[in-house]
Amino acid sequence: MGKTLFITDLDGTLLNSQAELSDYTVNTINSLIEKGMYFTYATARTEYSAGSITEKLNISVPCIVNNGAEIYDRKSGRYVRKSDIPIDAAARIIDAFAENNVGTFMFKFRGEKFGTCYSDNLNELMQEYVRTRSKTGQPLWKCADLHSENDGSVVYLTSTGDYEKLLPIERIAASVKGLDHVFYEDTYTGKYYLEIFSENASKANGLKFLREEYGFDKIVAFGDNLNDLSMFKAADVKIAVGNAKDELKKAADFVIGTNDEDGVAKWLREAITK
Repeated sequence: MGKTLFITDLDGTLLNSQAELSDYTVNTINSLIEKGMYFTYATARTEYSAGSITEKLNISVPCIVNNGAEIYDRKSGRYVRKSDIPIDAAARIIDAFAENNVGTFMFKFRGEKFGTCYSDNLNELMQEYVRTRSKTGQPLWKCADLHSENDGSVVYLTSTGDYEKLLPIERIAASVKGLDHVFYEDTYTGKYYLEIFSENASKANGLKFLREEYGFDKIVAFGDNLNDLSMFKAADVKIAVGNAKDELKKAADFVIGTNDEDGVAKWLREAITK
């Protein structure tokens, strides 16, 4: 059969509507991992955020985080791959956010330390992110001028808010050489996320790296939202949960139960143990 990797998105896919893992999902996946299943996740979250939510899962395969901007190995506690945004491209996007008075998160490395710089004009939703993440120990740095932190180690620029506010910046991101991005509706709030990263980073490129670096012959991917489309393109089998966006369902080979029905775990149990 070869070596198969099962990889899932988190929010709206493996996590339920309360952004939690059910006991059934944890117990089922850990049981299958113990029997030899290769399993990991691909998420727009940072590893600080994703790691705390998934800490009960006994994952041994590196995880794709920040939509593929980094790949993190939980066993070693190190990032095994990262894709920096070119300095000039990052500068243009920083200007675009500032010109449109839109608050910004900028994820970067200071040496080996990964953290988040943020502007001082955050909306309430982004301020709540800062309050929540500060409790997890994630390094957060408030910057009056994000340009001061644009030193070639920036991997991700993002904001969340109203579609109309983010659209002009999305159009600029689409025109800047060296960049890729995703623009999609948030699973929980109905607001939109604009996430900008290197053209070398994406969930698809993350999958290609895992396939080549760890010798996987087949990849089965689970998702729910538009930022999972690139992952589907790089997977051999594409599975959408029942609550997925219509665009993702159309791109899927199978549609299974929803995230609130433990759809991923139930499909894995049936597919692997039958």
